[in-house]
Amino acid sequence: MKVDGTPYRTIWLAADGTTVQAIDQTLLPHRFVVRDLRTMEDAEAAIRTMIVRGAPLIGAAAAYGMALAMAADPSDAMLARAYTVLLESRPTAVNLRWALDDLRALLAPLPPARRREAAYRRAAEICDEDVEICRRIGENGLGLIRKLKPRDSSGRLNALTHCNAGWLATVDWGTALAPIYQAHNAGIPIHVWVDETRPRNQGASLTAWELGKHGVPHTVIADNAGGHLMQHDQVDFVITGTDRTTRGGDVCNKIGTYLKALAAHDNGVPFYVGLPYPTIDWTIVDGVREIPIEQRSAREVSHMTGRTEDGELATVHVLPEGSNAANPGFDVTPARLVTALITERGVCDASETGLLSLYPEQSRAA
Repeated sequence: MKVDGTPYRTIWLAADGTTVQAIDQTLLPHRFVVRDLRTMEDAEAAIRTMIVRGAPLIGAAAAYGMALAMAADPSDAMLARAYTVLLESRPTAVNLRWALDDLRALLAPLPPARRREAAYRRAAEICDEDVEICRRIGENGLGLIRKLKPRDSSGRLNALTHCNAGWLATVDWGTALAPIYQAHNAGIPIHVWVDETRPRNQGASLTAWELGKHGVPHTVIADNAGGHLMQHDQVDFVITGTDRTTRGGDVCNKIGTYLKALAAHDNGVPFYVGLPYPTIDWTIVDGVREIPIEQRSAREVSHMTGRTEDGELATVHVLPEGSNAANPGFDVTPARLVTALITERGVCDASETGLLSLYPEQSRAA
C-alpha cells in the first residue's frame, strides 16, 4: 500500500542486510516514523509495546526477531532464549507462536554457522507469504461483497469495521480490509463505518488513517454507535479480523467485537471475519474457555494521547483520581454469530466442518 505516493510494507529488511525496519504504529496518525530494530530485544519490545501489532504482523516481527538473535549469537542457548522471550511478548495472537515454532524447527537441526542466513531467508518468506495470503483473502471477500445490495437509498455499500485489520496489521493488504480495498479498486461504491476502538483507538488512529491514504470513503464513529446504525439499515455488513480462531470457528478479536456480532445477529446483518491460516489454532475448540485473554495496562484506559491545537502530541488523564480501570484486550465471538470465515483458500462456515473443508490436511489432528 502507499503512503503519500510511496509504497510501503509494515516491516522490511534494511539495506545493511541485518537491521529490520518497521513503521511505528504508536505514533500514527499524527507522525509517520520508521523504527530500526537491531536486536532480538528490540523486536520483543516492538511487539510488546505495540510499535508493531496485528496478529500477522506480530508473527512476521517475531520471525525477524529470531533472525536478529541468530545474527548476534547463533548458539543453541540463544535460539532457546529468543524463542522464550519473543513468545512471552504477547499472549493472545497465535501467529506469534506459529512463526516461532516455524523458525525453531528450521534452525535447530542446522549447524550454528548456517542459522543466520536461514533465519533471515525464512523471515522474508513469511512476509512474502503473508502478502499473498492477504491478497487472496481480499479476492475471496470481494466475491461476497459483489453479492450484497445496499439496505438504504444511498446506492453505496456500508461496511462496519472494528479495530484495525488493514495493511498496518499485516505485512500488506490486511485481512478484514483487503476485501474493502479490492472492492474500492474495482469501482464498487463502498463506505466504511470505522469504530474508534477504545481504549487504544486503533480504528480512529490506524484504520481511518490507512483508508484515507488509499482514498476509501469512511466515517469514524463511537464504539457504541454500531447497533444504532444497524437498526436503521445503515450497515450492510460487518467485517473484522481475528487474532486467534479455534478449530470450531470461534474468533478472538479486539475487545468489543463480540458486542458488534450480537448487534449484527439481532439485525440480520452479515458478520464476516477475514483470517489467514496461521491464525487458526487447531489445538482448541472452545474459544471462550481456552483462549488466554491479554490483560493490558490500566493506563490505556485512564489516559488518552492526541494532537493539540498547536500541533503537539499530549497525553491526558481522563479518569477521576482514585478510580481503578480494567483492560482486557480481546473477547471471543462464538461461531454461531459468525456468518462466514474468509480465508486465503476460500469462504466457509464458522465451524470445524467448514474449516476442514478448506484445510482437509488438519483432519488428522482432530
